[in-house]
Amino acid sequence: MRADRIFAYGATTGLIGDLLLGDPRRGHPVAVFGRAAAEVENRLWRDHRGWGALHTLICAGGAAGAAALTARAVRGRPAAAVALTAAATWSVVGGTTLGREARAIGGALAAGDLDTARERLPHLCGRDPQALDGPQIARAVVESVAENTSDAVVGALVWGAVGGVPGLVAFRAVNTLDAMVGHKSPQYRRYGWASARLDDLAGWPGARLTAALAVAAGGRPRQAVRAWRADAGSHPSPNAGPVEASFAGALGVRLGGTVAYGGRVEHRPVLNGAAGRAVETADIERAVRLSRRVSALALGVCVAGRLIVGRRGI
Repeated sequence: MRADRIFAYGATTGLIGDLLLGDPRRGHPVAVFGRAAAEVENRLWRDHRGWGALHTLICAGGAAGAAALTARAVRGRPAAAVALTAAATWSVVGGTTLGREARAIGGALAAGDLDTARERLPHLCGRDPQALDGPQIARAVVESVAENTSDAVVGALVWGAVGGVPGLVAFRAVNTLDAMVGHKSPQYRRYGWASARLDDLAGWPGARLTAALAVAAGGRPRQAVRAWRADAGSHPSPNAGPVEASFAGALGVRLGGTVAYGGRVEHRPVLNGAAGRAVETADIERAVRLSRRVSALALGVCVAGRLIVGRRGI
């Protein structure tokens, strides 16, 4: 069986597994990788870019290398290769868990239970929840759903289409390292530089595909395109900007503004400010549905692209 068909069958099965089961409940490979990366950090940390680059090379390179060896071990056995691709896809994507967490917070907000909403918000994003009111929490959830649709689903599918199982694993490893050490705190400003830059590079194609599919699937294509073109470039993240701006336009809401992370405050530009309204609790469910449509379309695009490339022998 050709590699393109192996990816098509495996990725589809893996995404269905995520839809039906969510993340693995025990021994999640991403959690195992995170613990290993933390141990490497404990041994290597210095306030220096070079040591951070070595950390990135060891962790991301090691994960990709192990995945490549595993994929090589099942070469020539189509059923095993499909099963491995399905397992890797299921392990690295997280769309169903993303939706469940967002809906749980939305349900708490709808019930007027602000304390529970604040308690659950750190499961979804790294913001300080205690100073946030209901609308601010709802906005944070919608922004996190948008960004994580790219990071937790679409980006992984893109790199899986490009590189098979090693591509899937390498993308998730890089994205996880960025979440662990890539932020601009005093501890990681230098040490996490390499992880953050590599994540920007790896996330670039998936973020643009996510934004384009949000335009196509959101119901307000003109507004989504306008928000993307007008506002994405002013966002501090080169990849979150297009995704959040297109989601804002597609949903008809305003995103961005002041956010607080780990004691530091950022004043981000407002996305879709001219045409959008303030985020409401009901918009969380709309964002989750848009995320699922985008994820399904991304699977179709990545599988079709891989099949076309495979048939042309590229």
